[in-house]
Amino acid sequence: MTTQTSKRSHNRLPTEVTSFVGRRHEVAEAKRLLSQSRVVTFTGPGGVGKTRLALRIAADVRRAFPDGVWLVELAALDDPAMLCQTVAEALEIRNQSARSCTEVLVDHLADKRALLVLDNCEHLLNDCAVLVETLARATTDLRILATSRQPLGAAGEQTLAVPAMALPDMDGVPLPLETMTHYDAVRLFTERASAVLPGFAVTEANHETVERICRRLDGIPLAIELAAVRLRALSLDQLLDRLDDRFRLLTAGSRAVLPRHRTLRALIDWSYGLCTEQERLLWARVSVFAGSLDLEAAEEVCSGDGIAREDVVDLVIGLVDKSILIPDEQGQAMRYRLLDTIRHYGRERLEESGQDAVMRRRHRDYYRGLAAEADRLLFGPDQVAWFTRLKREHANLRTSLEYCFAQGETLAGLEMATDLLYHWITSYYLHEGRGWLDRGLAAESERGEARARALWANSWLAIIQAEIAPAEAMLAESRALGERLGLERVLAWVALFSGVVALYQGEVDKGIELYKEAIRRYRGIDDPMGEAFTYLRLCLAYSLIGESAAAVEAGERCVEVCDAHGDGWHRSYALMALGIEAWRQDDLARAAELEKESLRFNRSLDDLLGVGLNLEVLSWIAAAQRQYERAGRLRGALQIIWESLGSVLSSYAYLMRYRDECEVRIRKGLGEPSLRAALKRGARIPYDEVVAYALEEAPTEEERAERPAEASPLTPRETEIAQLVAQGMSNKEIAATLVIAQRTAEGHIEHILSKLGFSSRAQIAVWAREWNRAAEERDAAGS
Repeated sequence: MTTQTSKRSHNRLPTEVTSFVGRRHEVAEAKRLLSQSRVVTFTGPGGVGKTRLALRIAADVRRAFPDGVWLVELAALDDPAMLCQTVAEALEIRNQSARSCTEVLVDHLADKRALLVLDNCEHLLNDCAVLVETLARATTDLRILATSRQPLGAAGEQTLAVPAMALPDMDGVPLPLETMTHYDAVRLFTERASAVLPGFAVTEANHETVERICRRLDGIPLAIELAAVRLRALSLDQLLDRLDDRFRLLTAGSRAVLPRHRTLRALIDWSYGLCTEQERLLWARVSVFAGSLDLEAAEEVCSGDGIAREDVVDLVIGLVDKSILIPDEQGQAMRYRLLDTIRHYGRERLEESGQDAVMRRRHRDYYRGLAAEADRLLFGPDQVAWFTRLKREHANLRTSLEYCFAQGETLAGLEMATDLLYHWITSYYLHEGRGWLDRGLAAESERGEARARALWANSWLAIIQAEIAPAEAMLAESRALGERLGLERVLAWVALFSGVVALYQGEVDKGIELYKEAIRRYRGIDDPMGEAFTYLRLCLAYSLIGESAAAVEAGERCVEVCDAHGDGWHRSYALMALGIEAWRQDDLARAAELEKESLRFNRSLDDLLGVGLNLEVLSWIAAAQRQYERAGRLRGALQIIWESLGSVLSSYAYLMRYRDECEVRIRKGLGEPSLRAALKRGARIPYDEVVAYALEEAPTEEERAERPAEASPLTPRETEIAQLVAQGMSNKEIAATLVIAQRTAEGHIEHILSKLGFSSRAQIAVWAREWNRAAEERDAAGS
């Protein structure tokens, strides 16, 4: 299967906010191991720089992995059962099928040349080993780079013990300044010190003090970074004196070398001691968060009992200044996170204080409330903001659900999982959401409104996964509870999803009657979201049986309801449905306009199912316009989208007949060989580009290569090298021809790829040939 990647997803590595220093030997050795082994694990104590080294290696080798380099952060994951789901989420796999996560993951990676970075595996050691072995055996070109405080123990694993940073071996003899500054530990200290003390430099006057500080810290990167922050308030000599005092206490005057883990612990202890009492409280309390948090969450969860709510923002700033909290800007939202070592330290302090149980409950209560608020406000103008917020908070939402079930509070867990229904559907977590709802329904026996709601919600997830029999059983139980308890809203949703099941089973007339029942009930209780959702489905049902006027009326009614309340998501699906009807009526321009408007919204929400539906209809429109090559490329891209979702058309499977008719038309228009070529080309288009291609916003990479600009964007030397690439020369041959180093030639190739926006040498070759032809034509025209 050909791979589809995107600029958004092709390189899933965080941006480096500070410079990477040194590690030349480790970098070279890690690349050597990775070239020879499928699984490489960096081992070493906390704070030694395993994660930073892994990210640097991943960034350096990313061009060797055309199917992507992916980071999976495991530090915040406590439940081993969620390991596979967390990996799938990082890979942007939205499994909407009923297949196991492992099976989907294996299928997705089976033929891909990709690098998977599993960070912080030590607390999930056995589970990581099992998953790594499974993936390594089932794939051919996958490489896995893990970081852990000890080896995974997986078959075929190669390990690299990450040492502390290099220190000068002075042996009692002072080294020259120039020599001293070449050592990694000194360079790191210098760079971090200059960040907090502009103008700082290692000089003849201070280089011995700097060396002693780095030696006192055993060259541990995290310790060096924490110490450098102290230069805001201390001189170099004062910093060294305080380190000497602290470590002298630990060694009790002995000349024995302090173990490195105790060195780091001592420095974190010192950082903790230098915090104010309120900062210490906040440090301990924020350790209950998983992943990251925002200011609002810190104010709500961490204030009280010694911290005034209005003081939280200043305390957060104080912890950021001390490098305890790491700011993490995500779009317009500022979030904060703790390094894993710092978080564990804070958790220890929280447990010592006896506040752990209280803070964990407050954390759960906050996110349970957040889920309930999102459920109330999702149908409105802030819809996209809520969808985005829930995605950012997923690790904390998961932790809160885990707390509910671990504490036996199954009713609270069931209610929370139900409130998050749209989060499960619009993001990567449908399979996980089904699991939480299944777990809650199995554990919670109370036959009340919460169970009735959870049943119809879970039925929707089951329908999307094409598990119709379980969906029908859940709907029947939900209906019985709704009728016994007089729950009109439950009965409305049951009617809606019973109609979806009927359409799935080919019973269109029955489905339409159920939709009409749902609309009557929604109007009776003034539920505009349910009404809009049902009108959308009614539009599709009427269109399916050729009742065009009724289809258009239902679709337009859905749009009206959505517009009245500021909803965008249901509206985008209504536009998709109206686009299908316009296509059926052969109003192709109108159909394309509707689908593109819908697609723009679905792209902004990153709704892969919505995007897939839009591309489906646009491919039908292209085929009807006899644009068979375009239709074929869209179909090729769709193969990858449906593979990623695990199902074709999901709960809209009754549209398959239109899809099948379209493929027959394209095959007749292109012929089998040309169709296969078009499908292959479409499957190669990166995700972001295929959406832009469908919207006719920009050409694809291939089209850019086929239509070079009149003036080359390359330098004369780069243009010359591009011509040699077009002749089929390797980097070594190019270097020999131009009498330059092979590394220099490789650097030029990198620049050419970057400037032209390409990802392969073949594209450079096409561009160079076409540019030559265009230049010849211009010359001929000029003469």
